[in-house]
Amino acid sequence: MASKKKTQNIYASAAASAQKFEEHKQQAAKKANLRKADNRFALMVSAGAVALALLLQLAYFGFGPGQATATPQATENSALVPSVDVAEGREWSGSMTVGGKKLEITLDGANAPQAVANFLTLANKNFYTDVSCHRITTAGIYVLQCGDPNGDGTGGPGYNWGPVENAPADDTYKEGYLAMARRGGDGSSMGSQFFIVYKDSMIPSDAAGGYSVFGKITKGLSALNKIIKGGTQDGSSDGKPAVETKLGAITLK
Repeated sequence: MASKKKTQNIYASAAASAQKFEEHKQQAAKKANLRKADNRFALMVSAGAVALALLLQLAYFGFGPGQATATPQATENSALVPSVDVAEGREWSGSMTVGGKKLEITLDGANAPQAVANFLTLANKNFYTDVSCHRITTAGIYVLQCGDPNGDGTGGPGYNWGPVENAPADDTYKEGYLAMARRGGDGSSMGSQFFIVYKDSMIPSDAAGGYSVFGKITKGLSALNKIIKGGTQDGSSDGKPAVETKLGAITLK
């Protein structure tokens, strides 16, 4: 009898162990599924955060859906706006100091005469001297925005002008481009603010078209790496540069 009970105990113990093993497998499977679900959720949240950052960035710039106009509509500017004749319909070359670094630039007076005339006039009046670059974007759109005397994106030279000139047909803004900032959907809202494209960027056109490319940096862009790598003050993808950046001397001929 003792031997029989012992055998029964062995079988009972084996059955109990098998049951525990099965329960352990089921619990492990549940945990694995939960981990997979958590990972999927984390990826969704991460992707959503990136998408939200891009949407907010686009909204801030006024970049949005729309088709670029092949022929900009005529815009009547006030007498305060520099005449396109100032651009002389030619290429200008010179330098611009940004964050204490000298960058070599060219301006396209043939394809963006109003933008170039405006930039030349303001530069010759030393309007840009000691004016800060108040904004940097680091995700999807890669630009350093400058030229606002208020330092917060609200200022200008006291007038606005248009229309949009020389906007890329494919909405691709190449590294080194200099382009005018404006309000979303308003091609006559340009003033003194411009942006430096420090990495190729796709910037969607809106109802007013694209953004006036009036020149480019031909040498020295890498000198801005410290500013670019510094990102924003608050660590977001769009905000005030962590490295204080001001414009200096601008010379063109």
